[in-house]
Amino acid sequence: MALKLSVIGTGYLGATHAACMASLGFDVIGFDTEASKIELLSKGKVPFYEPGLEELLSEQIKSGRLTFTNNVADLADADVHFICVGTPQIKNGNAADLTYVNSALEAIAKLVKPGGLVVGKSTVPVGTATKLRNRLLELNPKADLAWNPEFLREGFAVEDTLRPNRLVVGVVNDSAEQILKEVYATNLKDKTPWVRADLPTAELVKVAANSFLATKISFINAMAEICEAAGGDVTVLAKAIGYDPRIGSRFLQAGIGFGGGCLPKDIRAFMARAEELGASQAVEFLKEIDAINLRARQRVIELVRKDLSDDLQGKKVAILGAAFKPDSDDVRDSPALDIAAQIQAAGAVVTVHDPKAIANAQKRFPALNFADDVNATLKDAEIVLHLTEWKIYQEIDPVKVKSIVKNPIVIDGRNALDRHLWQSAGWKFRALGRSNNE
Repeated sequence: MALKLSVIGTGYLGATHAACMASLGFDVIGFDTEASKIELLSKGKVPFYEPGLEELLSEQIKSGRLTFTNNVADLADADVHFICVGTPQIKNGNAADLTYVNSALEAIAKLVKPGGLVVGKSTVPVGTATKLRNRLLELNPKADLAWNPEFLREGFAVEDTLRPNRLVVGVVNDSAEQILKEVYATNLKDKTPWVRADLPTAELVKVAANSFLATKISFINAMAEICEAAGGDVTVLAKAIGYDPRIGSRFLQAGIGFGGGCLPKDIRAFMARAEELGASQAVEFLKEIDAINLRARQRVIELVRKDLSDDLQGKKVAILGAAFKPDSDDVRDSPALDIAAQIQAAGAVVTVHDPKAIANAQKRFPALNFADDVNATLKDAEIVLHLTEWKIYQEIDPVKVKSIVKNPIVIDGRNALDRHLWQSAGWKFRALGRSNNE
């Protein structure tokens, strides 16, 4: 008889995991305390943008394999319970807020059937899983807990869930591993690498991976600063070192840095937890990684002042992009939106365009101007900033839009536009880490 699964928390991670597990043939019930979210999901609608997810969700609801509830008692029949709640950064600090994780465990602990398994997927500080397992056994000695970190990329979440590049499971015994092997039988059949670990190591894998990626992004942005000072071109430098198989070309695109709801908060929480463990020196380098990332945003603003004026009062600035990355409507810690807000705070008249993230951006910065059309965004602009590398921006014809703006000046904050094409059209082109930008 197939396992029945529950998913606690139906945000980005939970909604994706629930829909994908249902598509693999499991009966899945998603739980959330927010009645409005449950109502929306039950209609096959997703409260955020993720390519392919809404279609998959609607399909699985129609199949009858996927249901949603805000009544925790409805989860009692499940064999495996996935905790997929958020772990935001605490206010006035770097540590992770575990309120939702702890609440989720307390809510379901006594409901877990004998032999049932609670599986954490949320990103938590190392040591959390052991504490949660001890608490679970205290409340329900016949249950068990494992940790199975997620590695989703926004914009590719469905693909990453259905065809992960590895599966990491933190377990204390063989029986927990066997249950998880049954859950992921399809992936194992497809030869997905399987890594069994203890609970602390499983927790560390996620934050270690994110810390490495953040390091790689900030490294190339640090090289961009050197290239600018020395008259070099960071795009050529990145291409050259990317051919080295020990380095690889992924995450070597210099620009305004990383953002979103994972990398920034995860590396800060990692530093906070390392300090608690008395190992802060081991991750001291992450402070500079974070600083380099934030500095990249200021460098764009410096270029704006260089091309316009130190006094930005009344200057018209067009911003292409609000989401922290393309194929997402996530504006959490978005470098693009942060730059837009800072330029506006300096007195400029800022208009922002994004194909998917305008609604979220308006909630975050209601004082900014937003436009649904690229041409309307560019109208009479004295400078154009390309800050999120959506494909539609790379398809802009610089010849056609030149007549719309007041000054044909573009700053490519993502090094994703065709510099030759824009310069040939008569635009002054600038980009981080590249000389000869005139």
